[in-house]
Amino acid sequence: AAPLLQAAGKKNFSNLLELTEAELEEQFVRGDGPGGQATNKTNNCVVLKHVPSGIVVKCHQTRSVEQNRKIAREILREKVDLFYKGEDSDVFKEKKASEKKKQEKKRRAKENLERKMHFKEMQQLDKK
Repeated sequence: AAPLLQAAGKKNFSNLLELTEAELEEQFVRGDGPGGQATNKTNNCVVLKHVPSGIVVKCHQTRSVEQNRKIAREILREKVDLFYKGEDSDVFKEKKASEKKKQEKKRRAKENLERKMHFKEMQQLDKK
C-alpha cells in the first residue's frame, strides 16, 4: 500500500473521507533542509498523525505554522482516503490518469523523433 500513498498531496478532491480532530495528534517541530536561522530556531514544521490508521504527515512547505497546519491536513486527508479506499479513491484514479497522459505524450514524442530521423535519412539519400 506504500506506493499508493505517494499519490496524495497534489489536487483538491471533494468526496474524500472526513477527518475528525479527535483522531489527530499534532506536534510542532523544527523543520530540516535549507533556510538557516528561519528553520533552525522556529518550530514551524507540523507533524500530523492520524491515530486509527497510523499515517503520519510532516509539512514544512511555508514559514507559517497556520498554513503548514492547513496543508498537512489536506495531504493527510488524501493519504487516509487512499489508505481506506485503495484503488477506488479519486486520488488514485487521478494519478493513474496523469500517468497515462504522460505515457501517451512520451509515445508521441518518440514517434515524431523517428519521423524526423527518417526524413533526414531520405534527404541524405537524395543528395547522393
